[in-house]
Amino acid sequence: MEVILLERIEKIGKLGDVVKVKDGFARNYLLPQNKALRANKENLSIYEKEKEKYEKLNKDKLSAAEKIAKNMQDVSINIIKQASDSGQLYGSVSTRDISDELNNQGHKIEKKQIVLKSVIKTVGQHEVRVVIHPEHIINIKVNIGRTLEELTFKSEEIENLADVEITSEKVEVKAEDKLEEIQEEDKTEAKIENQENTEEQENK
Repeated sequence: MEVILLERIEKIGKLGDVVKVKDGFARNYLLPQNKALRANKENLSIYEKEKEKYEKLNKDKLSAAEKIAKNMQDVSINIIKQASDSGQLYGSVSTRDISDELNNQGHKIEKKQIVLKSVIKTVGQHEVRVVIHPEHIINIKVNIGRTLEELTFKSEEIENLADVEITSEKVEVKAEDKLEEIQEEDKTEAKIENQENTEEQENK
């Protein structure tokens, strides 16, 4: 089906583009959510007449998305779920679970804006995409644990690991700097030795 996009759709097109998409995608998503119009003569005429309105609407949405994305920098959430001793969940974490927790923190995110790379079925830390706007897609950390104590413990473990990695990087940098310093000293000593040898040969 050919449609006229009323906003930017990731990997599909931008506002005003006439694109061909699968019928199911158009009927189940684009058309009912007013993200597109069927591409026919009548709708093309309507779009051209109301183009400025759609452009302003998209500009307002983009501005609002920028503010939300800024407020959600470095966001992480904790979710408690029942799981076996091996860490396998009895069930899975849904997009609704994630959106509900984000809303509890004051971030107005709908479950349809949550994108899971795969089904979350284990305890631990998982990275999840949040599509605030097609031009503002962020990643958040979702921590899954069986108890609040477990979540707190795992968070401390991750922080300690990050500190160790930073310390290791600093040690590596210092080692590299020291190596460069030694190499420079060797070059200087070799240069002085060559100069002394040259002076001895001239004196002879």
